[in-house]
Amino acid sequence: MTLFQRIIARQIPADIVYEDDLVLAFRDIHPQAPVHVLVIPKKVIPRIGAATDADQATLGHLLLKAAEVARTLGLSETGYRLVFNHGAHGGESVPHLHCHILGGRPLGWPPG
Repeated sequence: MTLFQRIIARQIPADIVYEDDLVLAFRDIHPQAPVHVLVIPKKVIPRIGAATDADQATLGHLLLKAAEVARTLGLSETGYRLVFNHGAHGGESVPHLHCHILGGRPLGWPPG
């Protein structure tokens, strides 16, 4: 069971900012920006490259909810970044698809 599955099951506490039947959003415990929230599907999809056509509705819902959470957190006016990591070189640390919402300060490009 992954760390995120344990958060979904409420075996590990998290600062949850949004939840519905398909996704859960919570604050990152090691924030990389003033606002750093993770949005995860409740269905286990190991990473974006492992998603299938059957996951299309879940992925679309996740993106729409990420934008909604960003609005709720006051990031719409100044901007924010959505990030998906894939594999070790992409920075993936938990094998459960997740979208990072980063904001609250200017974000440079390319990332460091």
